[in-house]
Amino acid sequence: MQVDKSEHKSTVQRRVLILEKLESMGQVDVTSLSKDLQVSEVTIRNDLKRLEQKNALIRARGGAIKVDRVGIDFTLSDKNKQHLDEKKKIGKLASSLIEDGDTIILDSGTTTMEIARNLGAISDLTVITNALNIANQMAEHPKANVIIPGGFLRKNSLSLVGATAEESFKNYFCDKLFLAVDGFSVSHGLSTPNVEEAHLNRIMMSISKQVIVVADSSKFHKRSFAFIAPVTEIDVIVTDAGIPAEDQKKLENAGIQVMIV
Repeated sequence: MQVDKSEHKSTVQRRVLILEKLESMGQVDVTSLSKDLQVSEVTIRNDLKRLEQKNALIRARGGAIKVDRVGIDFTLSDKNKQHLDEKKKIGKLASSLIEDGDTIILDSGTTTMEIARNLGAISDLTVITNALNIANQMAEHPKANVIIPGGFLRKNSLSLVGATAEESFKNYFCDKLFLAVDGFSVSHGLSTPNVEEAHLNRIMMSISKQVIVVADSSKFHKRSFAFIAPVTEIDVIVTDAGIPAEDQKKLENAGIQVMIV
């Protein structure tokens, strides 16, 4: 069977245009693409399927969303500029889950930092954290014991990682872990840019009665470089109203409590 080269060319051009729209807009929908490119919705769905197979996008209901580069490891100062209002609200709501006498882990991250800023009313609190900025914040708390593991300093996140940190965490058992992630996918799990952070996060999860993920909705459908754990390993997620409705339903059906600010 002879392949029509003009047809192949138009398919390639169409898919390039789809990716260009996705790059500029962040997401696209099948109906609009069908009208703009003057092809059927079936053709567009096939295009999106093929592009997803090449990891060029992530298909969502009715369209597709952009895939971010998985290896980017932003500094805390950069992260502080991203979705700050949502992070503040998430931190305040997450702090309401903490009770007097709790022993908690606060993972490194800008959202967990917002939790630390809301713990003034909690007494007899023990906080274990590998994040120097969070430890510094908790040092101002008059009724909190703060435990900091050893390890190598990751300057981007101001966190301590490595074998020393891992062995230190294994000496404890905690009521609640508050875990910040860079990528959250119902199908592909939790992820972060750094392999050592991911390994330490898994140890944190193993020593905690309850695992609470704090992540604004921009983290959904993103996959970062290093896999932490499947979503079935968490108990609660605190997020904002931008969470996709389909994801919320899947999480709740899996027995995960979804708290929305």
